[in-house]
Amino acid sequence: MAATGCSKNATHVEEFLLAGLHILPELKLFFFVIFLMIYVLTLAGNSLIVVTVSASDHLRSPMFFLLSNFSFLEIWYATSTAPSMLSGILADGSSISYAGCLMQFYFFTCFATIECFLLTVMAYDRYTAICFPLHYTTLMDRRQCLKLISIAWAGGLTMNLLTLILLCKSKFSGEKMINHFFCEFAPLIKAACSDTSFIEVYAFFCSFVILIAPFILIILSYAYIMSAILKIPSANGRHKAFSTCSSHLAVVSSYFGPLIAVYATPRTEGSRNLSNALSLLYSAITPLLNPVIYTLRNKEIKEAWRKAIQKTP
Repeated sequence: MAATGCSKNATHVEEFLLAGLHILPELKLFFFVIFLMIYVLTLAGNSLIVVTVSASDHLRSPMFFLLSNFSFLEIWYATSTAPSMLSGILADGSSISYAGCLMQFYFFTCFATIECFLLTVMAYDRYTAICFPLHYTTLMDRRQCLKLISIAWAGGLTMNLLTLILLCKSKFSGEKMINHFFCEFAPLIKAACSDTSFIEVYAFFCSFVILIAPFILIILSYAYIMSAILKIPSANGRHKAFSTCSSHLAVVSSYFGPLIAVYATPRTEGSRNLSNALSLLYSAITPLLNPVIYTLRNKEIKEAWRKAIQKTP
């Protein structure tokens, strides 16, 4: 759908105002401290996982290698939006340059795309471990892990380039305010005053490749996984097999649910505030929950921490 027409006398926008967080003045400091703590804990939790997996000789399996890479991604994913959000809370909206806004959009979208792909790779890892245990070390050796991770990162960084190029060619003369706390796709399209029909069609195609297709692959993987688990004769064996998947399944649910609701459903004016709230969930809250979910249910990581503490003089 084309945006509103550009005025002939309009000048090119040099900066945008991010005005997506409307907080009562007396609550600003409270929410700033809360979201600052969320950001700091997100960095600390995911960094701890990266350091733990890298330093421990007992966490060399593909599952932990993928988890370490996933936590590394979460650090950058949260960092792409947190500074503008924290600034916006204190100032009733923060200004960001035109180039800075497009770069923030690009990197956030890249990291979100890579996360979808990595979650799919992690589902494949659990699928091979449970459905083909005798061939697991061959199917998911270190070389194969690096190959799949490289494809995920390369795919995320390149798929969104065309969207960035098209946005760079769009005109943003006139409407300078973005009703969001970071430069996301829908608010940018709304702020454009040139025809954005092709960009929206391409973005819809990307949303299928990035969101729907990986989600379907993950669901199919877990269908085979559950079928294999139910065939395990002992209750203890079934519980052990399912426990290796439950953390990943929880992360998939908390991430894909809000993301699909925002990007793969029709947008209306009335759903704008809901979309902002869901964006806050998957951009700020989910990166914090991921290390909590994985570490609370993972005995190997907790054991590695216990040994590290015992070695500390």
